[in-house]
Amino acid sequence: MSTFQGVDERPCDCFYRRATKRSSEDLICVVRKRKTYDRPFIQKGLKAGNRICPRTQQVLSHTILTPNHLVREMISQWCKNRGIELSDPVLLVNEDGITESERDHFLSLLQKMSSGLPEQKEAAKELRSLTKRMPSFRALFGESIHAIPQLLSPLSEGKFEDGIHPELQEDVITTLLNLSIHDNNKKLVAESPMVIPLLIEALQSGTIQTRSNAAAALFTLSALDSNKALIGKSGALKPLIALLDEGHPLAMKDVASAIFNLCITHENKARAVRDGAVRTILKKIRNRMHVDELLAILAMLSSHPKAVEEMGELGAVPCLLCVIRETNCGRNKENCIAVLHTICLNDRTKWKEIREEENTYGTISELAQNGTSRSKRKASGILDRLNRTVNLTHTA
Repeated sequence: MSTFQGVDERPCDCFYRRATKRSSEDLICVVRKRKTYDRPFIQKGLKAGNRICPRTQQVLSHTILTPNHLVREMISQWCKNRGIELSDPVLLVNEDGITESERDHFLSLLQKMSSGLPEQKEAAKELRSLTKRMPSFRALFGESIHAIPQLLSPLSEGKFEDGIHPELQEDVITTLLNLSIHDNNKKLVAESPMVIPLLIEALQSGTIQTRSNAAAALFTLSALDSNKALIGKSGALKPLIALLDEGHPLAMKDVASAIFNLCITHENKARAVRDGAVRTILKKIRNRMHVDELLAILAMLSSHPKAVEEMGELGAVPCLLCVIRETNCGRNKENCIAVLHTICLNDRTKWKEIREEENTYGTISELAQNGTSRSKRKASGILDRLNRTVNLTHTA
């Protein structure tokens, strides 16, 4: 086995160069110059994020590992001559749990995505199922820069006579959602040129399940700060807010989660306010729809001056005071009083409303005594300001 430098002593499914039919003497030359390595060691490097060839220092165009069948055949013969049993290559499993037959099946499904509509529908449905059930199949999409474009080709390359087939669109968008769950895919998926535009298109069309899954995909992708900026610049907040305004129960939670994650960055807060987030959120809170999630977004937006101004104009003060009285949720009370504190600091015209509320119900005093530590701090701050105003009036 010394001839095969770089090949592990144990029998394995070797890869790296697909050898052509050559003599044994030529094969030795190929192995010495090209190097055939044991698959697990190359996979270990790739999983660590290495994308540079150690010999040429060139960036790898893909990370699909090609079995070296000729070298494997020689190993098989060597094992046979010595009475060593070698596993069937179809059954060989890499460290991600994928067999060669499964990998071939994956590639064949991607090829079908460029075929006719029946083949596309069949392949899309199976890719959706596989990426849902098997994390290893999600990882396969990271091995080639062409895999995601192939997946999206039915949606990006051509429109059918009656538009995009709704079932096909749903399966492709849901597959994108499944892929985005895999941490190593988040950057790759978001930075693939057609992904964000197609997710935005899906937010505006297709089945409600498609729209909900598109929002969920944007939520999972926005876990990365770089993706938050990319998604925000792409204009995704406006259709997300529009879908939130529609209020479909199936989509509300995914949409709210996506908006919340995106608005962690200051630039996206400004975009959300410009696109009508404050008005939509207050309307849903008044209707007591997903109050927990929407109050969290409202509290986040309250750091933006324009948002605070809109809240005052749209009657946020009585709405939030009412929520504080009605709810038993400490976090909701905390978010409400945090927003009220900001409004109180920035808009003196609202002090009268707050004082009347306090005189009638004692809502803020009760929170200052029994709320969470943050609620007590914010409520006490409002009461101090109200008391100072009263004292100044009496002094005058």
